[in-house]
Amino acid sequence: MIQVQHIIKRFEGVTVLNDISADFRDGEVNMIIGQSGSGKTVLMKSMLGLFRPDSGAILVDTDSSEAVRMADITHFSEKEMRTYHREVGTLFQGSALFDSMTVMQNVLFPLEMFSTMTDAEMHERAEFCLRRVNMPEHTFNLMPSEISGGQQKRVAIARAIVLNPKYLFCDEPNSGLDPKTSLIIDKLIQDITREYAICTIVNSHDMNSIMEIGDNIVFLKEGKKEWQGSRHDICNSDNEALNDFVFASELFKKVKMVSI
Repeated sequence: MIQVQHIIKRFEGVTVLNDISADFRDGEVNMIIGQSGSGKTVLMKSMLGLFRPDSGAILVDTDSSEAVRMADITHFSEKEMRTYHREVGTLFQGSALFDSMTVMQNVLFPLEMFSTMTDAEMHERAEFCLRRVNMPEHTFNLMPSEISGGQQKRVAIARAIVLNPKYLFCDEPNSGLDPKTSLIIDKLIQDITREYAICTIVNSHDMNSIMEIGDNIVFLKEGKKEWQGSRHDICNSDNEALNDFVFASELFKKVKMVSI
C-alpha cells in the first residue's frame, strides 16, 4: 500500500499538487486520472521518489524484522531510496525497451543489475516472465524493432515484474496502441496485479481503461483531489467535474444514461 498524506508540490512558486491525500491499495489497479496539467505525472513521480514534495508524507509498507511498518519516502536516505526502487517496477509510455538488446536481454537487464541470482536462475526467471505475458518463444531472441507495438508493451511488462516488485507504476500504458490491443494490455495488467497482489498505479486518460480496470480511481483537477472511488462508483457520481471529464464523449454519456 502507498498512502499519500497532504502532499503539496510547487515549481517556481506555482502549486502543482495542492494538499492531496489518497490511499493506493495492494492487489488493485489504482488509477490517477485528470486533464493534462492536472498534476497526474507529478503525483506519480513523487510516489516514485523522483520528486520530493514541499510538504506532506508518502508512506510505503516496508518489511522490518518485527512487522510490516509504514515508512515515509520523503525522508529516505539515498541508500533507503535505492532499496525502495528495487521494489518498484515501471512501465513507461513508450515501452522504453533498449533497441540494441534482444527481447530476452531487455528482461534480463534488471536481474543482471540488481539480483544475486546465477545466470541459469536469471534466464529461468526471465523466461517465466515472458511466458507469463504470453510472449511466444520464437520472439525471445528478436530485437524490439522486429516485434509489434503490443508485443513491445508485453516485454516491457515482463521487464517491470521480473524483480517481483511490490509496486508497479504504469505511465499511459496504452499510448499508441489500437483499441483491441489496449484491452489486452489492460487485462494483462489487471491479472498480474491480482495474481501477485501488487500495488499498481496507472496514470491514464483512456476512458476505456478507466471503465474496464479502475478498481481505485483518484481524479485530479487543477492540482487538487476532486474525487476518489471505483469504476462502479463513477456512473452513480454526482460530481460535476468528474462527469464532465469522464462523460465528455457521446458514447460515455450514453453509458451514464443507461446506468441511471
